[in-house]
Amino acid sequence: MSGTVTETYAAALQHDIADLPGEATRVGVVRRPTGWFAALVDENRPELGPPESLLSETKDRQEDLRRQGLCDEGAHNAAWEEVNFATRYREHLASEAAAEAIADLAERVAAGETVALVCFEGDSKRCHRRILDDAVRERAASLAE
Repeated sequence: MSGTVTETYAAALQHDIADLPGEATRVGVVRRPTGWFAALVDENRPELGPPESLLSETKDRQEDLRRQGLCDEGAHNAAWEEVNFATRYREHLASEAAAEAIADLAERVAAGETVALVCFEGDSKRCHRRILDDAVRERAASLAE
């Protein structure tokens, strides 16, 4: 029996527009969860959030791009590309703590649990949870073989 992995964002949960199976365990994947975020999820795995240094660098670059006239979404996505966020986040996922967390989630999915990865970024912004979604799916599939 195998579960599934899906993903969504906090505002979708707040506004009840997230398309999640009712039985999904909501797993936050943010480094710095706020109190209101913690209330939206069943658990949070901060080790699966991007490293602080990567978050800070991306945010600083995003603010620079906004000051240059880009909209929030455009500045976010451009900053993501400029700091090579995706590659650097994948490197982070190879760290011991992140790899253990991925293994745990994959084992739960392989055992039949439905896991929904949750963070802050809406669907129109590039986001680490999509990279993480792929990593958990791949690991769960390897366990099912």
